[in-house]
Amino acid sequence: MRRLHAPLRPAVADIALWAVFATAGALWFGDTRAPSTTRDLVLPLLALAVAVPLARRRPGTAVLLADVPCALGLAGTASPANVYALTLACMSFLLGVRSATARTPLLVLAGCLTADLAVCAALRAPAVWWFYAMTVLPAVLLLPWLAGRYWRGRRELAEGGWQLARSLEERQHLAAERARLTERAAIAADMHDSLGHVLSLVALRAGALELSPTLTPRDREDVAELRRTISDAVDHLRETVTVLRSDPRAGAADTVEELLGRAVASGVPVRWERSGPPPARSPLVERAVYRVVQEALTNATKHAPGSAVRVTITHTGDATRVRVVNAEPPTGPPPRDAVGGNHGLAGLRERVTVLGGALRAGPYEGGFEVAATLPHHASAQAAPPDADRTPCAAPVPESVRRRARIRRITRWRFAAVFAAPAAAAAVFVPSAVYLAYQLTGSVLPPSRYEELRVGTPRAELTHLLPARPFPYAPDTPGATCDFYRSNGNLLEEVDLYRLCYSGGRLVAKDTVDGNGAGSP
Repeated sequence: MRRLHAPLRPAVADIALWAVFATAGALWFGDTRAPSTTRDLVLPLLALAVAVPLARRRPGTAVLLADVPCALGLAGTASPANVYALTLACMSFLLGVRSATARTPLLVLAGCLTADLAVCAALRAPAVWWFYAMTVLPAVLLLPWLAGRYWRGRRELAEGGWQLARSLEERQHLAAERARLTERAAIAADMHDSLGHVLSLVALRAGALELSPTLTPRDREDVAELRRTISDAVDHLRETVTVLRSDPRAGAADTVEELLGRAVASGVPVRWERSGPPPARSPLVERAVYRVVQEALTNATKHAPGSAVRVTITHTGDATRVRVVNAEPPTGPPPRDAVGGNHGLAGLRERVTVLGGALRAGPYEGGFEVAATLPHHASAQAAPPDADRTPCAAPVPESVRRRARIRRITRWRFAAVFAAPAAAAAVFVPSAVYLAYQLTGSVLPPSRYEELRVGTPRAELTHLLPARPFPYAPDTPGATCDFYRSNGNLLEEVDLYRLCYSGGRLVAKDTVDGNGAGSP
């Protein structure tokens, strides 16, 4: 079987999820024989057909739509509970998985509860409806959302671990490369300091021997050839030292123009300009200019891919100023100053400082700027301290900052897991418990109801009756009557027993069903 094309997978998954919801709704509708097909089946399935695909981009709006079938259930006459509470729990779980923040989802959940309670108030729903709206619906909304946030946190933690592993692997390669370059530089220094010095002395002694009057013409020619050979060896040694000390990342390009041309050919939006006549600069300064532009382009493509880059090179009488600015990246925050965690800029600053110049790197108008000032001839004196450098304060490693941020977010999420249910419980649970206490404390079992006889004094019936009557009974004009629930079911509208008294005696008893109609 061929695999589904990537864009079709979300659509297939949404259709399958809606099919599960529709199947559950149809089975519930057929089992309960709900009175209204439009209200109990058609409208809920239409709302879920819009909510399921919308949950990928607007999960909060999808939860509001999924709450519509539950609100329609509050308008029912038999029971407020329906199968669509499970679909609301599923959409709330997706809200936790697909939302990075907590403020907006909490507002969505609070809006759903407010709407449900408003429906109860507008329809003057019975007490059991209020009990359902204040206990079941908050649990259906809040607990799956917390589970979704936990799932999202675990996934982010796993992805962060893999990213950290890749970063450590890259740093290991960089450390090995740095060690190799350090060894190359040490070899170059040893060759220059020892072998170069010895060869220079040999060449000098050969030159002095060539002028000796005791040599024959043939010997003088041999000594001259030896001196030239030693001079060529010194030149080859210098070339070898230059290769060892050169930056292998520079490649074959020796000019800034070729470097920028390759960047443009690679798709980097680079715009550059050069002002002032090019001076006769030291090769070290020329190389430093090249490295400034190269490192700035590398950082721009790494930390702000797709952002426009502007390169400006200005030649004055005594110095060359290089400025590379990249605009704000198309997505995400601007790149941070990488001096503390990017060894490229740190090494570049050291190179510029040794030559007597100055380097500045940091955020600029939402993007990032690298600016260097280099003298035309390398200075043997130390350059003035750069304003951006803070030698007294050690840079904070990126891993430390990331760990502190993750710990802070984890503490907030951990606190929210307990604070959110506690806050919801503080608001809804007392009312729900009191309502349940009233409902369950006014239940008159049918067996005791059958023992009641009309004409019996009220005082003799006390031991058969509950401690208190049902407080939410319908009005009975012109009579003194008490109502009692026939059973303790909290999520259904049960029959009520009506007992009417006159002169301290029971004069009538009958049953009132959920619709308010009485029967003897």
